[in-house]
Amino acid sequence: MAAEFHFLVVPLIAQGHIIPMVEVARLLAARGARATVVTTPVNAARNGAAVEAARRDGLAVDLAEVAFPGPEFGVPEGLENMDQLADADPGMYLPLQRAIWAMAPPLERLVRALPRRPDCLVADYCNPWTAPVCDRLGIARGVMHCPSAYFLLATHNLSKHGVYGLAAGDGELEPFVVPDFPVRAVVDTATFRRFFQWPGLEEEERDAVEAERTADGFVINTFRDIEGAFVDGYAAALGRRAWAIGPTCAAAAGGGTDADARASRGTRADVDAGRILSWLDARPPASVLYISFGSISHLAAKQVIELARGIEASGRPFVWAIKEAAAGAVREWLDGEGYEERVKDRGVLVRGWAPLVSILSHPATGGFLPHCGWNATLEAISHGVPALTWPTILDQFSSERLLVDVLGVGVRSGVTAPPMYLPAVAEGALGPAAGVEKAVAELMDGGADGAARRARARELAATARAAVEEGGSSHADLTDMIRHVAEVARTKRQEREVRPT
Repeated sequence: MAAEFHFLVVPLIAQGHIIPMVEVARLLAARGARATVVTTPVNAARNGAAVEAARRDGLAVDLAEVAFPGPEFGVPEGLENMDQLADADPGMYLPLQRAIWAMAPPLERLVRALPRRPDCLVADYCNPWTAPVCDRLGIARGVMHCPSAYFLLATHNLSKHGVYGLAAGDGELEPFVVPDFPVRAVVDTATFRRFFQWPGLEEEERDAVEAERTADGFVINTFRDIEGAFVDGYAAALGRRAWAIGPTCAAAAGGGTDADARASRGTRADVDAGRILSWLDARPPASVLYISFGSISHLAAKQVIELARGIEASGRPFVWAIKEAAAGAVREWLDGEGYEERVKDRGVLVRGWAPLVSILSHPATGGFLPHCGWNATLEAISHGVPALTWPTILDQFSSERLLVDVLGVGVRSGVTAPPMYLPAVAEGALGPAAGVEKAVAELMDGGADGAARRARARELAATARAAVEEGGSSHADLTDMIRHVAEVARTKRQEREVRPT
């Protein structure tokens, strides 16, 4: 591809979306294009290291800032990322969404000020407000999906067949079968819900559906060995091209060893990484359970405490990135219970962030207890580590089903509902600490089922690496995506020459 071909990459202002989309920018630049990641000042500061690392690797990746109009909608100055909502007024969610939609004018001003019109804009599904900008300026537009294709196809089919309408109100926990789906899946509205399928976001939902309908294709962070049927099903359902170009974390890992780039993929830490790695070096292979719940998911204090007791009772060595320990009831319990002192010989508690990639890639790590965010799920798959699933919101329940029911590399913890929306149900869903102890034993034990699960995880890790290498399915899909976008962009340029904007 000619070096002058230019992509704008516009992620949702949420770290779980920014990380893979920065990695997509890196992948595009590695193919000879130029890629500019567009985000707000706070997010540019948080993710600048990844872009700088790409540039040091000789890749044409840039970072462009657009002003965030949050204060115009009552959003406090500096609140520019979804993961900041956990520490903000709960009433900030809707104003933050309104402010995100109002980013269209500054984005358009940025594009018009460029010396040359970009050839393609790759927008997060959660940024449908970019579609009118592309239409006015005559720019090709792709939609980037950050959750699994399983989730995309399931929620699309549920909407298409009107199943959600049958489960409204008190029926959120009523089970129903996903229609026209490659595998049998019995779900409920509480755990299978589209991103904008909430009261007050009806306009955003309509915009997202329309932006998908008119897109020039979909980019999905997955690979065909695990989700080929779901990718193809989604493309057919919407009548659009869909490219599985991931896992982007595996591609990024293969693209260099820069510490800043690794930090951008979830390895920033509130603890010395060397100390964690030395501790892991002293543990037997595949003996340690790593526990981390990502940037947005937060457990109720009761769940954290039951989890802590269950992990202690399991007798297994562990590393736990426990961000809930920073304040409130969990901190009080930890400080007053003497928990860290009791487990210090076989457990490490990080009160904040731990170096995820370094831990998952260590031979001593034999299990991962994640929130089942899609990035964490792909990290587990890419590193060949079986998962003890603990979903909390949205597409995370789809990731659990894919890991456990489809791929056979996961064990359920027993969580059945999102704690932030159904606290009364969720707090009792897990059961006592004994349930955690049993689930940990099932994941980590060396019986026949456990051995088969670990073997399957290793196989999937190999296929993930192969997918992003030259000759692999994701490498081929990215090649096809670039070729298709180049053709669309050529047509758009010709149309602009006839009707300049």
